Amino acid sequence: MKGNVVDLAVAVVMGAAFGAVITALVDSIIMPLISMLVGAPNFDEFLVFGQVRFGVFLTALVNFLLIAAAIYFIVVLPMNKMIERRNRRLGISEEEEAVDPQIALLTEIRDSLQTR
Repeated sequence: MKGNVVDLAVAVVMGAAFGAVITALVDSIIMPLISMLVGAPNFDEFLVFGQVRFGVFLTALVNFLLIAAAIYFIVVLPMNKMIERRNRRLGISEEEEAVDPQIALLTEIRDSLQTR
């Protein structure tokens, strides 16, 4: 109850809001662009065998890949570049960043015991 619950609640709300933003981006910008290039990206009537409709799954899969690509190129790549620039500006190398504080403390304790 030290704030972790509040942090988690904020993360869930922000995730839901961000999901709505990404869905709107895909539905209103990316899908119309794809429709202009290759036609309607709806595979619902593709591979229908009675009640089994593989096209619905294919449409959901394409939508998932489009949303994943939108998140990667619009959020993940710019965030990684920003973190890399910040680390260069602060002079933090990847080796320094990768050291776990518990490992560093245990190494210091071991070295101290060896000198005794």
